[in-house]
Amino acid sequence: MIQAEQLVSYSATTLIRAQLPDTAQSGEYELQQHYSAPRTLAFKALRFTGDVFVKTNVIIRLLQSEVDHVQKDEPALNAISPANYKFSYKGTNQLGGRLVHIYQLKPRQKRAGLFKGRIYVDAYTGSLVRAEGRPVKSPSLFIKKIDFVQDYADIGPFTFPVHIHSEANARIVGRAIVDVYQSDYQPVANTMANTAVATQTIPAL
Repeated sequence: MIQAEQLVSYSATTLIRAQLPDTAQSGEYELQQHYSAPRTLAFKALRFTGDVFVKTNVIIRLLQSEVDHVQKDEPALNAISPANYKFSYKGTNQLGGRLVHIYQLKPRQKRAGLFKGRIYVDAYTGSLVRAEGRPVKSPSLFIKKIDFVQDYADIGPFTFPVHIHSEANARIVGRAIVDVYQSDYQPVANTMANTAVATQTIPAL
């Protein structure tokens, strides 16, 4: 992905809201997030309200899995590309006032970081607008099953996630509903690289 090659670093504000319907517990954690290419992701706590159990057993585990993902995974192995997925075109629709192309995705391998589901791509810019589905392999031993919807936005020449809604069946805590909101992105680009950024490689229609 060209974005992975051009993005030097970014900072953002992250707000995580987690609920455990079975026990009526919840928590909200606001953090400052900082990423430095290629493998450094750090969080600085700003505030937390709610049940400490939710903070420890849901939110902290989620943050640690994100850090581990950045440290260990190769972006090319998880990219939404023909090398990793089979694409099936499903037509167009309106999403948030934007005309989008819809593709059904089937992973070529059962590997952590890949998912089975759909993506929605802006018909005019080619930017990723939404991804939804279920990981083909659980992201951690803590989670038994998870479904997600992740929305993206263009920030300058880059495309970043701005909201992910997930519902999971997790060990210890049971059913968990988590919303992660990311805002105030401050990206730093590699000025030595080509200024044209294409975040996804999608088969031609």
